[in-house]
Amino acid sequence: MCRACVQREYPDRGKTCLENGSFLLNYVCCAVCSKRDFVLITNKAIEEEDGEEIVTYDHVCKNCHHVIARHEYTFTVVEDYQPTPLLALQLGLVFNTQSVLPDDPRQMAPLF
Repeated sequence: MCRACVQREYPDRGKTCLENGSFLLNYVCCAVCSKRDFVLITNKAIEEEDGEEIVTYDHVCKNCHHVIARHEYTFTVVEDYQPTPLLALQLGLVFNTQSVLPDDPRQMAPLF
């Protein structure tokens, strides 16, 4: 991971988890070419192990392909929810849970 490309290591982003994006607020510029542009996702791989999906990918500079950060997160279902922890230099630690049901019971208003 390139510490020169980001403002802060492991920033606190609350529950924001971007599966196909990047946290550009923490991205200063590429330490190699000094350009600040969108970053690309490369080397994405998904493996299954004991009922969990392990997803890994790299964020690289769009212009010179310098590796800015490597990411890894797991995907699993626990009691109708998907806990999704993600720890990465550029992204920080994020822990999010989403319902696997069509309607999230946590979001439903009480009937009475």
